[in-house]
This record gives sequence, C-alpha cells and structure tokens, in this order.
Amino acid sequence: MNYKSLAAKAVEAKSKALPTYSNFHVGAALITKDDKIYTGCNIESSSYSLTICAERTAIFKAISEGERKFKAIAVVGDTEGFISPCGACRQVISDLCGDIDVVLVNSKNETKVMKTSELLPFAFSDKDLK
Repeated sequence: MNYKSLAAKAVEAKSKALPTYSNFHVGAALITKDDKIYTGCNIESSSYSLTICAERTAIFKAISEGERKFKAIAVVGDTEGFISPCGACRQVISDLCGDIDVVLVNSKNETKVMKTSELLPFAFSDKDLK
C-alpha cells in the first residue's frame, strides 16, 4: 500500500472524530507489517486529560488485537500545515511501534514522511529503565 492510500484511510477515520470541545478533527491510520490497517480518531471528554488522540486510538486498537509489528502511521487534520503527533503520541509511537514512518498530511492532502526518531529525538525508552 502506498502512503497516499494510507492517508486516505486516515481522512476517512477523521470523519468519525468526536471533538466535542475543540472542534479539531483528527484521523489516523496505522499499517502493520502484514498490511492490515487500523484506524483511529480523536475522542474528547469534558475531563480533558481523559481525551484520546487519533494516533493512540489506532495503536491501542492494533495492540489489543495482537499486532506488534508496524510499518507506518498516517495522521491527518484540517490544518493547512502538516499536522504532527502530540508529545504523548510521539512517545507511544516510539514505545509501541518503533522507528516507523510517520506520514503527516495537511488539508490539501499533501504528505510529508518522517521517521519517529526525527519527531522524537533523544526519546526516553525501555533502555532508560534498565
């Protein structure tokens, strides 16, 4: 699957977002090593710290289904510039997906591909816990 198709899945997931308070819709699509796709959208709670981002929704869905190896994740929002995962999502991507491609998508459906390590240099990892 090419990244344009993965981005299209993220756009589709964005339509299911529930951004009750921010009105900021985000979608994500995560592809496994076996080309299975898991999508996610942001879901907000009135207790803002309980809100979950699209990226973590997709990753946690995949993990809960037994997936452990990933190729890439696409993230799309309604921004003119390239949308990027928040700090919490960067950490989760690093911890649970590794140094995968992160496909950033803007409102014009243009894409920019970066590695997790580029988005989160000097990441805290399991190596720091030993």
